[in-house]
Amino acid sequence: MNLGFLTNLTILANAGGSDRGLFEEIAKRWEAGQWGMYPIAVCLVFALAIMIERGIMLFGKAAINKDAFLRGLKKHIYAGDLDKAINYVAGQKQTPLTQVIKAGLMNVPKGEEEVQAALDEASLRETPKIEARTGYLAMLGNAAMLAGLLGTVSGLISCFEAVANVNPADKATILANGISEAMNCTGFGLLTAIPAVVAFSILSGRATSIVNDINETSVAVLNLIVNNRDKFKNATVSASSARDSEE
Repeated sequence: MNLGFLTNLTILANAGGSDRGLFEEIAKRWEAGQWGMYPIAVCLVFALAIMIERGIMLFGKAAINKDAFLRGLKKHIYAGDLDKAINYVAGQKQTPLTQVIKAGLMNVPKGEEEVQAALDEASLRETPKIEARTGYLAMLGNAAMLAGLLGTVSGLISCFEAVANVNPADKATILANGISEAMNCTGFGLLTAIPAVVAFSILSGRATSIVNDINETSVAVLNLIVNNRDKFKNATVSASSARDSEE
């Protein structure tokens, strides 16, 4: 048992030493990159913030099973029960898709043209919320690459100045520092730019998918209302349904 305990302590110590070594290496690389690392770090902070916020929005708050939602809604539309249809939508997870469909259902008593207009208006209102800030990731990725290139150029300038004007005894040190600055800025710029560009592609695809779901579901609901228009001739929106819809 003592041997096993000592072995576990050794493993934990090595793991801790590994973490310390990693942070020390990062600090060393940061110092070697000099001033060029700061603009890249700014790009990284903003890119991470956007990735986290958009990821929560597009894969969490705005996510809904479109097919299951539409199946549940069809039952109430086929039955001609507008209040239950509105209450069903209001009781679902609040997403851009449910907000659009809710706006259309609220205008069923006014006629098909009003339903179409309400769906279009709600879609125009919700779509910018889905696509917001995602485009900045591509810009931040490019900015990080350019900032890394700027740091690279700065390091190379230091190298050339060392060759031309510095005391021969100091050339090796200055050349080494200049090359280190150039390479570390390039590496940090790429490490920031690559995840930002990949995240931009993933989040843009997800946003497009959600917008397509909204358009597809809007058309499906409008067709259902048109095909069952006789069941909604005398339909009205009750006060409770309107209140639930506003909430």
